[in-house]
Amino acid sequence: MKKIALIPARYAATRFPFKLMQPLGGKTVIRHTYDNTLATGLFEEVWVITDSDFIYAEIANNGGKVLMSRKHHESGTDRIAEAALQIEADIILNVQGDEPFVNRDTLAKLLMAFEEEQVKVASVMKIMNDPELISNPNYVKVTVDLNWNSLLFSRSAIPYHREKEVPANYYEHIGVYAFRKDALLQFTHWPMTPLETLEKIECLRFLEHGIPLKMVLTADSGIKIDVPEDLEKAERYLQNLRLV
Repeated sequence: MKKIALIPARYAATRFPFKLMQPLGGKTVIRHTYDNTLATGLFEEVWVITDSDFIYAEIANNGGKVLMSRKHHESGTDRIAEAALQIEADIILNVQGDEPFVNRDTLAKLLMAFEEEQVKVASVMKIMNDPELISNPNYVKVTVDLNWNSLLFSRSAIPYHREKEVPANYYEHIGVYAFRKDALLQFTHWPMTPLETLEKIECLRFLEHGIPLKMVLTADSGIKIDVPEDLEKAERYLQNLRLV
């Protein structure tokens, strides 16, 4: 199977405009993401998919592969699906452009999920222990069955912990996805579904069409660049890496 990574890279961002072009240790955030994804050695090809001339030039001028998206897209999944039409691949992994320090082990586990022929989509989750985060709607939660297939995604705290004597497991959904190409293209042909529209969680579209996501557990917290303070954390993390 040909495995590729696609990195959706939108220039505008509400909380931190132009964050992907911010300098981080001598390179921009998007170049760190691209270079680190390529360095995993897991993919035959790595592409950045962008709506920005600035990001296009940043990747192309540094020897990377980049495509310009031609349409407005509601989500990163829709953006990479447009690009997937132009690229030969069997498995497509969506790497978030604002997470410059990709975790190779997590991406490898995602790709391994497709050794099961019935798996069409896979994604990542991690254990949640903080009650404040569990109740925070900005953190998407996921419940799974006994085979680690997703049952439901929600901004609410799921499951509801009624029986206090029974321990409850809470998982945060991490928005890294891998798809069989046909499943990714099928996603874009469906209109937004009722739960997806209600919760603003795009992967609910798969569930509402009867396609569970195979969930992979990770302990990696990662560093996501959402606000300027995150960039400061990333700088400290990069400095520590260079000291090792």
